[in-house]
Amino acid sequence: MDSQETADWKHLLEKAQQQYLQDLPFVLYSKPKSKKVVGVFQNNDHLYLTRDFDEKGFVFAPFVGNNAVLLPLDRSQVLVTEIDATSNEQQHKVTAFEEQAIAKAAHLLLVQKAIDAIQSGTYKKLVVSRKETIVVANFEFTAVFQKLLQKYPTAFSYCFFHPKVGMWLGGFSEQLVKIREQVLSTMAVAGTQVYLENEVAVWESKEKAEQQFVTDFILDRLKNHVTDWTISEPYTLKAGNVVHLKTDIQGELKSSSHLKEVLAILHPTPAVCGLPKIESKAFLLQNEGYDREYYSGYLGELNHDFISQEKATELYVNLRCLKIESTSETKTRINLYIGGGITKDSVPEKEWEETVQKANTMKAIVD
Repeated sequence: MDSQETADWKHLLEKAQQQYLQDLPFVLYSKPKSKKVVGVFQNNDHLYLTRDFDEKGFVFAPFVGNNAVLLPLDRSQVLVTEIDATSNEQQHKVTAFEEQAIAKAAHLLLVQKAIDAIQSGTYKKLVVSRKETIVVANFEFTAVFQKLLQKYPTAFSYCFFHPKVGMWLGGFSEQLVKIREQVLSTMAVAGTQVYLENEVAVWESKEKAEQQFVTDFILDRLKNHVTDWTISEPYTLKAGNVVHLKTDIQGELKSSSHLKEVLAILHPTPAVCGLPKIESKAFLLQNEGYDREYYSGYLGELNHDFISQEKATELYVNLRCLKIESTSETKTRINLYIGGGITKDSVPEKEWEETVQKANTMKAIVD
């Protein structure tokens, strides 16, 4: 189909609602600091998967496995519009939370198990996570997407729907990889603190070490694919009501290297999994007690910039996100996903509090 049109804000949201009612796949998204929103609307309900990453479209990949969902450019209508997030009038109300005491006890046990495993020498770092379910009244996905745009203008904000996958929404700044004209950009992000206005974040040795693990992993694993590195000093990145420690990394992608190889190396990064990667992933699959699905996977533009029409890939890590689990006439069950990096110096109680702060970032979107 491969058509692109300029649309007004109302038309874009109406098109998304129409797709949803007809069980047709779509994504709405806006890149960090962009003034535009892109809508990609697939013209059938087929579940396309990318295997070689040579296609053009929007990709939505899980934490584990090779089944990266693709909204193909040549099977979709593309609408682009200026952001009008001020028109959000829909109010939601969180009507129920899971029992926090039970969730806390389970998470404390998981964190302690991770600390013990690291201290045994098997792992350098583990990123453990949990799922929290809330019930929301009067849920409107377009209103939630608008609220994401309002609250997090420096984030990659999205709403993705496929009848065979479900509906996911999120807003985050962690870029997995960007490739344009053979220039590869990525970032190392780790460590979390509550954002305090007018105060400079002070990072402890635990957070600095955690962030360095991620930086070293990326540089070491990509050394055969990328040359002429440029690496920034670590700096503080604000993401909602929390801040992280971040390093920007850029280099020249060798002509002999392929995007599929790069993604296999980078995903999942130590920032969402741990080190060493294979062993850490096995630990999480065995001990977390739930399926992450697309949380801590990645998503974004594959071989096509939907605004400039140029060849480019820009993928983000699916972190601060939620999944619509079920919807009735009056109530919607929503899953929130929250994780944190564990090192030998981690304190279980502090790690729990970190997940609470991260959960509040997403609850603010649906409250």
